Amino acid sequence: MRAARAGGQDPVRPGGIGPWRFVVWFGLVSLLADFVYEGARSVTGPLLASLGASALVVGVVTGAGEAAALGLRLVSGPLADRTRRFWGLSIGGYALTVFSVPLLGVTGVLWAACALVIAERVGKAVRSPAKDTLLSHATAATGRGRGFAVHEAMDQVGALVGPLTVAGVLALSGNAYGPALGVLAAPGAAVLGLLFWLRARVPDPEAYERQATAPPGSPAPDGPLPAGPLPAAFWTYAAFTAVTTAGFTTFGVLSYHLVQRHLMTTAWVPVLYAAAMAVDAVAALATGWLYDRTGPRVLAVLPVLAAAVPALAFTHAVTTAVAGSLVWGAATGIQESTLRATVADLVPSPGRATAYGVFAGVVGGATLVGGALTGALYGYSVPLLITVVTAIQAVALVLLAVLRGSDARRAGRRPPADRAPENGADGQA
Repeated sequence: MRAARAGGQDPVRPGGIGPWRFVVWFGLVSLLADFVYEGARSVTGPLLASLGASALVVGVVTGAGEAAALGLRLVSGPLADRTRRFWGLSIGGYALTVFSVPLLGVTGVLWAACALVIAERVGKAVRSPAKDTLLSHATAATGRGRGFAVHEAMDQVGALVGPLTVAGVLALSGNAYGPALGVLAAPGAAVLGLLFWLRARVPDPEAYERQATAPPGSPAPDGPLPAGPLPAAFWTYAAFTAVTTAGFTTFGVLSYHLVQRHLMTTAWVPVLYAAAMAVDAVAALATGWLYDRTGPRVLAVLPVLAAAVPALAFTHAVTTAVAGSLVWGAATGIQESTLRATVADLVPSPGRATAYGVFAGVVGGATLVGGALTGALYGYSVPLLITVVTAIQAVALVLLAVLRGSDARRAGRRPPADRAPENGADGQA
């Protein structure tokens, strides 16, 4: 499942930037962007509740936001492959996100706030297939799991600082959302500046992958090969991810429970979110490292964690509810890193943005189901919610076993020379 890499080759350095440095610079972009939108997401539930939203409305809006962020990639992914404008789509999507967040802080009506929550997620839909494709080229040389994991860990530095900043401003301003979200405009401007600089330095990141995957002693091809149909294993993998996501609780519902049950004040919710993002980073690094060595079997931990979230989080004990939120962070870290790395290994470069778009679109529908399902069942019966989520995650484990079986059979049919080595070109993270 992992991409083949030519051992011993020095990767190309477009603009004087090697593949690991590219991953780190792109990680800094994501760090700053996460500062912005994770700071806003950390208070989405309480913000909507303050405007009169019920648990069902919070669940539907946050689920619809994630569905937009994922489902619209069905359009942006093929568009990126067709136009090859990976940088332009990345920059445009980031711009939509960083402009939406400050506006969210000054709206005073529920419908407008809901629209801005979804608009921020649309920005993610526009940029993500193109951004993930750019990043996948560099990780062909660094190791898929490790490259995506380092990127995700840097993401979470921003996801840690953003919510803490929002929490501090909320505490100082008497829970005023305008100033708390307004301060996020500064890192948003830095996101756009850094993206323009990086595009000027590395206009063609695909050069990293062309050399990393070229046979030893052979010149790297000058351009991408023609795109073919998406592999059957990709569709099985998308089904597994969709099922496990359909039984995954959104943080909007988790934070709603914490505040409405008076387990935590509004100002402390972003602090908990920041802690969950720290766990996210650790989980991403751990599973990314394991993925490069063991393959997709490491993904079996995701349904287990997803099933544990509602059982822990929707209690009336602060300690247990906090533990559930931290488990949610660990599951999110796997979703945001190792799941994306697997797509890059399943699909060749020419059709990869399309694959990311299709993959996200399939998962987007499941995310909407998950947000609405957990929000509705939370208001009806928490024990029933826990039972339903556990059953869904059991089905996800079965699909993962099917994927692993088909991958093993496919590997057995390949001659040894065609099988991917365990480590990247440099053998180091």
